[in-house]
Amino acid sequence: MTNSRRDFLKLIAASGGGLLLGFHGFAGEAEAAVATATAAGADFNAYLSIAPDGIVTIFSPNPEVGQGIKTAFPIIVAEELDVPWQAVRVMQAPLDTKKFERQVAGGSGSIPHSWQRLRKAGATARRMLLDAAAKRWQVPADECSAANGTVLHAKTGKKATYGELAAEAAGLPVPTDVKLKDIRDFKLIGSTVKNVDNAKILTGKPLFGLDFYREGMLFAMIQRPPAFGLKVKSVNATDAKAMPGVVDVVTFKNNVAVVGKSTWQVKKAREALKVEYEKDAALESSADHNRIFTELMDGKGGEITVRRKDGDVDAAFASAAKVVKGEYQCPFLPHSPLEPMNFFAHVREDGVELVGPTQTPELARNETAKLLGIAPEKVTVELTRMGGGFGRRLKADFVLEAAELSSLVKAPVKVIWTREDDTTGGSYRPAVRYRFEAALDAQNNLVGYKLRGVGINAGNPTRQDNFPSGAVPNLLIDSVEHKSPITTGAWRAPITNFLAFAEQSFLDEVALASGKDPVQFRLDLLDKAKTAPTGPIKYDIDRMKAVTQLAAEKAGWGKKKGVSQGFSVYFSHNSYVAQVGEVTLKKGIPTLTKIYAAADCGVVINQSGARQQVTGGIVDGLGHAMYGNLTFKDGAPEQKNYNSYRLIRFNEVPEVEVHFVDNGKDPTGLGEPALPPTGAAVANAIFKATGKRLRNQPFVEEGVFKSV
Repeated sequence: MTNSRRDFLKLIAASGGGLLLGFHGFAGEAEAAVATATAAGADFNAYLSIAPDGIVTIFSPNPEVGQGIKTAFPIIVAEELDVPWQAVRVMQAPLDTKKFERQVAGGSGSIPHSWQRLRKAGATARRMLLDAAAKRWQVPADECSAANGTVLHAKTGKKATYGELAAEAAGLPVPTDVKLKDIRDFKLIGSTVKNVDNAKILTGKPLFGLDFYREGMLFAMIQRPPAFGLKVKSVNATDAKAMPGVVDVVTFKNNVAVVGKSTWQVKKAREALKVEYEKDAALESSADHNRIFTELMDGKGGEITVRRKDGDVDAAFASAAKVVKGEYQCPFLPHSPLEPMNFFAHVREDGVELVGPTQTPELARNETAKLLGIAPEKVTVELTRMGGGFGRRLKADFVLEAAELSSLVKAPVKVIWTREDDTTGGSYRPAVRYRFEAALDAQNNLVGYKLRGVGINAGNPTRQDNFPSGAVPNLLIDSVEHKSPITTGAWRAPITNFLAFAEQSFLDEVALASGKDPVQFRLDLLDKAKTAPTGPIKYDIDRMKAVTQLAAEKAGWGKKKGVSQGFSVYFSHNSYVAQVGEVTLKKGIPTLTKIYAAADCGVVINQSGARQQVTGGIVDGLGHAMYGNLTFKDGAPEQKNYNSYRLIRFNEVPEVEVHFVDNGKDPTGLGEPALPPTGAAVANAIFKATGKRLRNQPFVEEGVFKSV
């Protein structure tokens, strides 16, 4: 079976009838209908169905990119419905902007957006089942109770399963106001639940975009310019066209595509292309970027944009007893998802079918419609599971390649990128340099703070309202941008993925200069932000303090002998994460042995998924801080595959211990917030152990790890 709405409706119809609920815009306004063959054309949104055998089927609308949303969404519904998890089945919904809101995997926003909506969905179905039982037994509905997929009337001992009541419930009025569970009564939410796709992933079932196959489709690989700043001048495709399996060679925009009957055939034919390029823009090298950083940081060229200014910064620094300065720099990074970009498109006269892994299916649809000059309603998008995205699949360039090729060759086409294509033709994390300055008074109080961020295609490389803003009476944050032909885009925890390292490392420098413990230094600043704030406070001071204290407590901060500890705390994507890195010296070489993490993401929906998200974010943040580096020579990436682009290895991952703050607040996201604090927690621990301050990433190029 394919993951399609049609197959889902056929399944429900074949089951012999049941309750099918749709929630328009996830607003909690439900409609009910008997799921028979006649219901196949009903216009529903988020589907909750209950078959006569008691099986509950839930459509998950958001893209699954490994963040566990396909498991978390159904958990929320099942909790309020009060149904055993083993009776739940999950199916991926296609794009449908009339029925769903925010079908996006990005910004760690899926859970916060849908939390209340999904709870109401489950609670509404539960209420209707209770009403159906009460009507059948001729008893007051408030005398009935529901649990574990069964409705019970305690006074008479009567009971019925959800499956037995489903058809009757479908004919009842839909309640407009339902009572949600008290969080103290949660049974499923907060427990440990295995990912619904685990078995299929482990047994190699077709879930991912690369798995998708349609009889009669063609395969395509595209030759893109080898350097940013080049354009196609001429193409000689004679040899390529003569090779086995090749159907066509197509030049479009600034690309040359080989279309054929198999991936191997088009790959070999692409190697036979003779493409000549000419310069279209500056061919920048990494050495150029370092020069540009220095010039713009010193105000030589570029437009300085003030992002936030509090108090009298000049006066604070002029009267300072001590000034601390530091500069930090990060390189470009590819996203490096395990599954390279790919997408299927079939452009027909009556519409367009798109199938594949995208974090933004609505963008894919709309951009395709714009490209082809058709109405968006004529484009359908079916979602596959993604083998990683990290922000790369927020864009639609690879989707448009497939759509345009299909329109040109008049056939269904699947575009496949190789690993080299993915690394060299991507949309990278911007390279950024930060300059910090801190002014301390005679009592070692932080009275002035300056930050300038210079980014290459980074937009605003600062987060001007994040901590320590609001805790410093005199503060200036500004930025400068350099426009480059090198394409950039959102990379997991955009901007904060490096900014957190720089800010938290610099705060350790300031704490050292003030003679204060790094953790207490931060707690004192948070207290100041609460009692005497300067300007707007856009983070929750108490929540940041709580994770700070929890991480320090669990790590035994400052109490261990022979272990050097480093601290970091950061707020991003509405969640708070504090970390403590532990380093020991082995023959004079620092070795990272453990990372403690304390996270406040509100109510934890799935302990398993949440812990994996925090751990995965830490490993990702550590690996890229330690090893990730993409350099350029005359506009061309110098690292093209994993043999030259270094990723963290299994034996380099330390023990990770995760704790959650239990505060009962509505849940926030976890796909990104655990990554930003990691680099500083590790770097600050390394400084404690060696006295070496790490200011640039990757760390391996800073001369500390002599064994690497």
